[in-house]
Amino acid sequence: MTMNAGPATDFKDLRSATAAPAGAERPPSAIDQILSDHVDRWAALDPIFATQAGLTGHEGELPDFSPAGWAAKADLRRATGAALRVAQPVDAVDRVSLAAAEERFASEERLDQAGEWLAQLNPITSPLSGLRAIFDVMAVATTEDWAAIAQRLAAIPASLKGYLESLRVAADRGLAPALRQVEVGLERARRQADPATSFFVSLVAGAQPDSGLPSPGLAADLADGAAAAGLAYAEAARFLAQELAPRARPTDGFGRDRYALWLPYFIGAELDLDQTYAWGLEELAQTTAEQEAIAAGLAGPGATVDQAIAVLDLQPGRRLDGLDALRGWVQETADAAIAAVDGRFFDIPEPVRRVEARIDPDSSGGVHYSAPSDDFSRPGRVWWSVPPSVTSFATWREKTTVYHEAVPGHHLQNGLAIHNRAELNPWRRHAARTSGHGEGWALYAERLMEEFGLVTDLGDRLGLVDGQRMRAARVVLDIGVHAQLPAPQAYGGGTWDAAKAWQLLRSNVRWDEAFLAAELNRYLGWPGQAPSYKIGQRLWEEARDQVRAAALAHGRDFDLKAFHTQALRLGSVPLSIIGPALTGALG
Repeated sequence: MTMNAGPATDFKDLRSATAAPAGAERPPSAIDQILSDHVDRWAALDPIFATQAGLTGHEGELPDFSPAGWAAKADLRRATGAALRVAQPVDAVDRVSLAAAEERFASEERLDQAGEWLAQLNPITSPLSGLRAIFDVMAVATTEDWAAIAQRLAAIPASLKGYLESLRVAADRGLAPALRQVEVGLERARRQADPATSFFVSLVAGAQPDSGLPSPGLAADLADGAAAAGLAYAEAARFLAQELAPRARPTDGFGRDRYALWLPYFIGAELDLDQTYAWGLEELAQTTAEQEAIAAGLAGPGATVDQAIAVLDLQPGRRLDGLDALRGWVQETADAAIAAVDGRFFDIPEPVRRVEARIDPDSSGGVHYSAPSDDFSRPGRVWWSVPPSVTSFATWREKTTVYHEAVPGHHLQNGLAIHNRAELNPWRRHAARTSGHGEGWALYAERLMEEFGLVTDLGDRLGLVDGQRMRAARVVLDIGVHAQLPAPQAYGGGTWDAAKAWQLLRSNVRWDEAFLAAELNRYLGWPGQAPSYKIGQRLWEEARDQVRAAALAHGRDFDLKAFHTQALRLGSVPLSIIGPALTGALG
């Protein structure tokens, strides 16, 4: 499953291969300016992106999710690509920017030409969810903050209307979503349409800007905005139930051709689907054997993983009861991880040492991370989304997730890129991200904590390998179902489908079934994203091997800390160019 790493080249000092000379102030280049202008214009077209990145000026706005809105984004991407094609790089930083933009823009353009942006309906990132989730990261401290929230609430009806128009056009093009995704979306839309369960109603009920009550006018605007949002989601529910559901496809898989567009988009590298699927099966077998060996160490020779879990769950100090206890423990664990690796394995700048643990108000299940704002005024945050039925948590399961989401995972990765303003233009800091790079690093970072000698407890190791096994199962599931590949006899044989995928998850992932059901819906509606974790981890390992081999071939010792430092200073780039960027192979 080796990625295309480009031609071999002489190994260069890591910093000279990726950055301006040490001690020199790097002035912005023409390529930096083109990409900076692109980010400014993209932020105007996508205010959700602007808020996520902490770019000001669009706080009360929302994107146009209609076909015209997607066309405007495509036009901007093409114009920026044309400008970059005639620009001349002045240094290694520019060469990485050009290579990253070429790969990202081409992948996005292929999806645009296929109509895929119009067809998005999944539980995590489609506009139906994104229009609600963006309020989680909006500021709520001042009257001005709440005025922006009121404006954004009032913009939801137009934005949702455009989204429904895109879904309608996509269905006309033969890209109707699976019935399962329509049903999940319908449940979410109805939840926001009902004042008793609406996030928007509860949001404005808590409005207390400047430690006092909002003015009567602002309070009315907030209430009106929440009501308008509810009506818009009620219309979305009507559309999903009455117009889209009858047109939905009965099968969950996207099909091989569509999947071949989405997987490279999430990975940032071209892969052979059949070879990667076979590798996923091998990884699943390897991690299963590793977990069973740990189980024997916990519960005795021949013990099963379930027996080891039963032993762990009876041990004092391994359970957390309630969301407050979970949030507090996540915060303590994240802070301890920063203290353990800073200065020894990584050098962490002061602004990046702050990360916040939060409970996600969306209780659909899952954990995610939100990056700091560009000026670090909003810290990076780890969000635990917990179904209402789940009230107890096992620390041995969750510790490696903290490492994944915080440090040395997502927070370290995103924080260092944002902090590297001297070398990375705004596009490199905020808009060049790929799931394979980000999630691959975070999964690689879990293993790093074990490699660093910071995960030695057998229970915590069981949890770490449990996560690795789950990610291997997702490679098999995602490629199998969406590319319609043969399923092993252990899961029913024939061609993969949702029922066999559920059996695969239940056999390999020991989670509460409410979490597991939410995860399955996510994978089936978001093709290519779930396997980006394990595939990304493997490609990070391959990049590390490339740099080590180049160093040793030229008589130099391999410095792991230097590799990590310079790789993270690149920011998020397509995984196909990390090795070439760090060895100078980009030219």
